[in-house]
Amino acid sequence: MATAVRISEKLVNAARKYSRIDHRSITGQIEHWAKIGKCAEENPDLTYGLIKEILMGLEELEQGEKSEYKFG
Repeated sequence: MATAVRISEKLVNAARKYSRIDHRSITGQIEHWAKIGKCAEENPDLTYGLIKEILMGLEELEQGEKSEYKFG
């Protein structure tokens, strides 16, 4: 369900710039930042890079891109 929220023009402008770089919509960029921020608050010992890799792995699982891990 979509909900309208008020955010600063400064944030929207920053999201516009990064959304072009990352090929996302402005809304998608802000949602991405929110997801990263939420994970960072819940897991303060994780680095940004590790959080991003975990989120990428979860997305791959949702898309069915998985294979069995072979030890050794």
